[in-house]
Amino acid sequence: MTTARSTASYPQLGVVYAEQLAAQGVTASMLTHKWQAGDLIAPHSDIDIRVVLDQAPDSWWEWNERLATAHHQAVLLDPTHSRLLEHPPGFAFTADELDRNQVSPAEISTWSLVTGSAATLGRWQSRARMMPWSRADERFYRGILDARIGGRYQLDKDSTDNVHHDLDGYRRHCVAWHYVAPCWFASAALATRTRCPGKTAALTQWHPGELESHAERCLRLSAPTSDPDLSPKQILRTAHVTVDAVLRRTPPPRPLPEAVDAETAAWITAAGMLRVRVARWIYYLNPPPETVTGYLIAREEKELRSARNTLTRLADRTSGDDALLVKAMTELLPPGPTTTSSLRDLLALWGRHRSVVEDFLSAHPE
Repeated sequence: MTTARSTASYPQLGVVYAEQLAAQGVTASMLTHKWQAGDLIAPHSDIDIRVVLDQAPDSWWEWNERLATAHHQAVLLDPTHSRLLEHPPGFAFTADELDRNQVSPAEISTWSLVTGSAATLGRWQSRARMMPWSRADERFYRGILDARIGGRYQLDKDSTDNVHHDLDGYRRHCVAWHYVAPCWFASAALATRTRCPGKTAALTQWHPGELESHAERCLRLSAPTSDPDLSPKQILRTAHVTVDAVLRRTPPPRPLPEAVDAETAAWITAAGMLRVRVARWIYYLNPPPETVTGYLIAREEKELRSARNTLTRLADRTSGDDALLVKAMTELLPPGPTTTSSLRDLLALWGRHRSVVEDFLSAHPE
């Protein structure tokens, strides 16, 4: 199966982003982005950066302030960047954490290099592919499904606020690439117990029985100029049929062992996500002109709920100083919807308890 898609702008966008980080003194030994090159479809896909550091900065707070400035400057360079660089990076890890297998192998498997050592990333990914399948993998992939099936995917929630042309084309892209393809990706991984590198790989490599025709259709729909006469709502109805077919090929949950050092990996994953929150909040609360971030602010609730749930589980499985630190950090993740006002309050709360935040983000559990 082949599809025509343009990804020529994304490598250059990565270079531009790295330059802006360097200009603000944000040191990174490696930048990656989630998904493979074929999964980024211009002009609709955003680039989801992950930062790898040689070591934790002296101050995560100051590092985040510089990161927010760098992201702001990168978006100012071109109006299209408000969509292509929708948000600051999603995670920050240290090279030592990756060397110690403390980052989710399912996550690492999706990375593509932006800047840094291809050999180093290749070593991490090779090891991630070889690690035994565990309960953490099931949680990772079933979480993708659970967020979308049973009516939870809603097309009107896929914001078009920073999309400035071809809105119907973007909505068709959302149906194919934010709904069908992620479900396919997760189901393929669960069915084969393989940590899939991306959505296109899943669509082209896993299509048992009747799914082959569905895969062909999804790949066609992912092209920006595909089926212009079909409305997004019409495509969504077909997409539901496709996802139902995929779910019929998805195995039910099975008992699995926890990964080795599961608690440490859960801690590092939560910390990796929380390490970039301040940069996101600063950027969302003070976006560049003509850039809308209200929908991104609302989306923070899901991220913070996930972190809070993880830390709540960790609090029951740790002891001593680690348990006290986890509980203190959990208290800095209040439940409830995220709004402009609540994010400002949360930023102030973290500022008042900055020592707890810094300690948690740099800590390594015993």
